[in-house]
Parts: sequence; C-alpha cells; structure tokens
Amino acid sequence: MSERDHITVRIIPVERGSFPGAGHALLYSEGAVPQLDTAQLDSAHGPEFLHSEAQLAKYRAHVEWMDSETLSAKASRDLIHAIISEL
Repeated sequence: MSERDHITVRIIPVERGSFPGAGHALLYSEGAVPQLDTAQLDSAHGPEFLHSEAQLAKYRAHVEWMDSETLSAKASRDLIHAIISEL
C-alpha cells in the first residue's frame, strides 16, 4: 500500500525517544491560508477541533518535529520489510 502514489508511510524510530503528542491521534489540515488551518485530536469523548493561533502553533511545531525525525518513505518501507523478514 505504501507504494501507491496517494499513500505515504513514514516511521519515527524508537531510538528517537518520546516525542510531542505521542499517544494522541492528530490530523492537521493546512491550506493556502494558515488562519484557516485546523488540528483535530481524537479523544474518548469524540473529536476535538482546534482553531486558535496558539493551539495551531503548538501542533504545527509537533508536525514539523515529526517531519524532521521520521525516516524517509523508502527507508520506512525498507525497515518494515526487514522486520517482516525476521518474523
């Protein structure tokens, strides 16, 4: 599935340690107008939508950290294949 054009899988290696937002499902929707961005967090009570600039800045920082610390799509796929071959 990760080889399809519209799907990208990227792994954050365990060696990177804990990271901002670990354990929370996050969907960050961004567009041409940053003031219209939205962060969605899943909780036990349902989805929570965040729109304030302070909240968005926090989650933009989380996404930027994840983007810098994840393996590339190819390296992530190679790691998955290596783990599967060891099973």
